[in-house]
Amino acid sequence: MSDIAFSIVLKETYRMKTDKIPVPGTVFENNLKERLMNSSSEDLERQRMVREQLECRGIRSRMVLDALAKVPRHLFVPADIRHLAYTDHALLTYCGQTISQPFIVAKMTEMLSLEPNHRVLEIGTGTGYQTAILAALAGEVYTMERIKELHDLARENLSPFHYSNIHYLYGNGYNGYPDAAPYHAIIVTAAPPSIPQSLIDQLAPGGQMVIPVGTDFQILYLVTKDADGLIHEIPVFSVVFVPMVK
Repeated sequence: MSDIAFSIVLKETYRMKTDKIPVPGTVFENNLKERLMNSSSEDLERQRMVREQLECRGIRSRMVLDALAKVPRHLFVPADIRHLAYTDHALLTYCGQTISQPFIVAKMTEMLSLEPNHRVLEIGTGTGYQTAILAALAGEVYTMERIKELHDLARENLSPFHYSNIHYLYGNGYNGYPDAAPYHAIIVTAAPPSIPQSLIDQLAPGGQMVIPVGTDFQILYLVTKDADGLIHEIPVFSVVFVPMVK
């Protein structure tokens, strides 16, 4: 891990709302074809995002940078804030949930050290953006979402990209998904008060988990399990995520 992970203290600012934002059903608020036809300016913004927000702030993995350069983030946010898709901010999406700022997505992904044969568990699918990044880098992605509207929305968002390595799971991910364990990597996009033992148990020897932890004050942790099964919990930097519901 680069020194920046231990020296920089960052805040991911989330807009928190309790009111439920309507989620489209089987048809999105905009037709996918129309959204893709108008993507040239977004392509330029995405390349600038990679240069100015990721490379300049210490993201070194070429594979991670390439994945974020290719996945169209603007297709995973509501239409009325699509012009903000490539800004350095977390954005409110639906059902009081958020999509993390690009740097946080890149940093958490980089910390997992993914390889093409890796099996990954993602807790908190959201609109599917982080899932798309994981699917571009890993062999299999098991992604779990507890909010039915978001579960359905993510599947709809990701279907045009024809990923064949994503397994969509509807349910509470607090205790993980033992049926497909062990996992080479686990990424959690909501913050529990402490690291769930069930997730540690589902981590394979040599595996890595990235998880925000805390209530009033949250710290992003890198959790590793060595070949002997010993657990190491490494604090990285401060963050703000939605709470993980048990």
